[in-house]
Amino acid sequence: MRLKKDSSEQKLRGAYYTPQKLANAMVYLFASENIDSVLEPSCGDGVFLDSLKETGLLNKVSSVEAVEIEAPEAQKVSGRYKDTPKIKVINQDFFDFYKEFLGKKTYDLILGNPPYIRYQYLTENQRECQAQILTSHGMKSNKLINAWVAFMVASVQMLSKRGKIAFVIPAEILQVAYAEDLRLYLANHLAKITLITFEQLVFPDIEQEVVVFIGEKGDAEKGIRIIEMNDLSGFDALDLASNGFQPVQHVKEKWTKYFINGDEMKLIQKLRGDNRFAKFSEYGLINVGITTGNNGYFSVTEEVANHYHLEKATLPLIGRSSHAHGIYFTEADWNLNKAAGKTARLVRFPDTPYEDYPQGYKDYIMAGEAKSEHVGYKCSIRDRWYIVPSVWVPDAFFLRRNNLYPKFVLNRCGAVSTDTMHRMKFKNGVDPENVLLAYYNSVSFAFTEICGRSYGGGVLEILPGEMGNILIPKIRCIDSVFRSELLQEIDHIVRNDDNIEKALDLVDQEVLIKLLGIDQNICFQCRGIWKKMQKRRLGRG
Repeated sequence: MRLKKDSSEQKLRGAYYTPQKLANAMVYLFASENIDSVLEPSCGDGVFLDSLKETGLLNKVSSVEAVEIEAPEAQKVSGRYKDTPKIKVINQDFFDFYKEFLGKKTYDLILGNPPYIRYQYLTENQRECQAQILTSHGMKSNKLINAWVAFMVASVQMLSKRGKIAFVIPAEILQVAYAEDLRLYLANHLAKITLITFEQLVFPDIEQEVVVFIGEKGDAEKGIRIIEMNDLSGFDALDLASNGFQPVQHVKEKWTKYFINGDEMKLIQKLRGDNRFAKFSEYGLINVGITTGNNGYFSVTEEVANHYHLEKATLPLIGRSSHAHGIYFTEADWNLNKAAGKTARLVRFPDTPYEDYPQGYKDYIMAGEAKSEHVGYKCSIRDRWYIVPSVWVPDAFFLRRNNLYPKFVLNRCGAVSTDTMHRMKFKNGVDPENVLLAYYNSVSFAFTEICGRSYGGGVLEILPGEMGNILIPKIRCIDSVFRSELLQEIDHIVRNDDNIEKALDLVDQEVLIKLLGIDQNICFQCRGIWKKMQKRRLGRG
């Protein structure tokens, strides 16, 4: 994260101006609507006002109000439209405008591109306003929330009875935890929600994936839909009055689940109630990997360990996804990583007096301090910066970030992991190999994509709580020899970078269909869900 003093003025203001083509396309959607009053809460260089003029909507409305916090921008736009009386440009912070006119003014259409300003870049007054907007509508306010969230809530409050909102917002609305309250709020206050996504970046200069959010008030709830486009050209054929809405679930869950169709959604809900499946979390404790505060310092190669004589102060480490060769992490795998020069050891200094440390330990600590390895926040708040807390050996690992497919790995050599992986400790009585086998199937892979999030660059990110919500089939009675044969085959597929669908085919057929009596069509549908969501994610790589 960059400090405020290092950030550009544009970044501090969250001002990433909308391409004219996108603004035109958005306004064109409402050209035939019965709209009388319009508000642009952060008009910037006036691109949406230009679009209102170009599409002819400006001729049909009675008034347009455009709010802009930056005086030079407001003056430029006001000068450009000084001969258009129905356009009023207001130089004011939108949060202040909202406080002044809430309950006094409403608008038929509110549109624009709200500023993407992180909490730490807001003024104290803006922070207070943002907190008031969110908490007064039953939402939490914290330091993770970006200004565009409060802009949306305030704008919805200023819509007329059948008003519409159209915003360009970050695609993270679909999935990030800090937007949970916002998703529920929008579902509860809007009759129809349309999210338009793009395969191509709309803001290529900042590599920010965005969506066009369209919300409509009304008496009858229609639901939610996601429309996927390759680029802006698809707007020409888009009809907002068309069907395709799914019933919206009034919960805080991710909206990425709406990328699947209605029938697929019904299947997902049905599987959640199927007693032949259980959540991952039912089998044990799932925790983020070890937070060292400085992986580069505490993860060391064999060469470094030997140089400082650290062997007795280290544990075997599975540090990266590339270190996990198969579905087991064995001593042979660890030795292979060491020989390849990978950071295969985690430094864990003992909680004994520093004076009793061997000289090699002291030398490594002093070398770290000489390079300021100890000044990071997590290291600096420890009593002894070089002693990493919460170090324990898990039974299994789950990769936090995955590319082609997710990976669940049993720990066979007493290894630990950094926070690049999640760690799992099974409950008493749980057979680890049953859980391992249970994961590699079409249903669990589909749920992994649904529960996770597209992190960027085609990567699927899973957090511990999201991993816990993944469904896996319950395997209670299975011949141990047969199970071993299946696992060896899956391990062979993974280690040889073979097509993972061969493993899914195997477990679908032998475990889901034959052992548990699950309909083959369910496996087929879930495979389709997984591949569809995987394809969409990888398309952004």
